[in-house]
Amino acid sequence: MKRQAADPREQSKRAALNALRRAKRAAARTGVDLSEWEGEFLGSIETRLNTYGRAFGDPEKGATGQALSVLQGRKLKEIRAKAEGRPKAAKSRFPRRERAASNGA
Repeated sequence: MKRQAADPREQSKRAALNALRRAKRAAARTGVDLSEWEGEFLGSIETRLNTYGRAFGDPEKGATGQALSVLQGRKLKEIRAKAEGRPKAAKSRFPRRERAASNGA
């Protein structure tokens, strides 16, 4: 018996919901107090995912098959890092790269 091919939108919705649940669980497990805004953000994203299948309406804010926009995904990662006690990453838009030493040609 063959399985049907999974719907990519349904997969991304499920992945986003699982990421939200992991972030909430991590915060509860470590006892980190999320700000009021962060709690409201997680709740509203979950509601929109369950209602519409994705959390943003403007197609320019994310890929068509994704359930979260780029910025929503980044904020979710920041909330999860806070819940797990990881330090904040430097907010550099253009990170510096190490240059290879040139031999002066």
